[in-house]
Amino acid sequence: MLKRYVVERGIPGIGGFSGTELCAAARASNTALAEMEPKVQWQHSYIAGDKTFCVYLAENETDIRTHAEKSGFPVDAITEVHHIIDPLTGND
Repeated sequence: MLKRYVVERGIPGIGGFSGTELCAAARASNTALAEMEPKVQWQHSYIAGDKTFCVYLAENETDIRTHAEKSGFPVDAITEVHHIIDPLTGND
């Protein structure tokens, strides 16, 4: 069963990357993911300043670190997501 994780990465200057540079980064991630299917899936990433916060589905943290090594991205922290809430959660 895949678990959901948030991966924090410090990447200097990423907040100012061009569309072409972001495309290249996504391509590097996708290439590594193709080698690891179906153990790791990238859902999306948020870019904030010099950091990215990437949401992944994976069997374990080790697989996320392996993906990072293959794609050439740093990993500053990996946090397992235990619950998701949103505005609709308050409607129970």
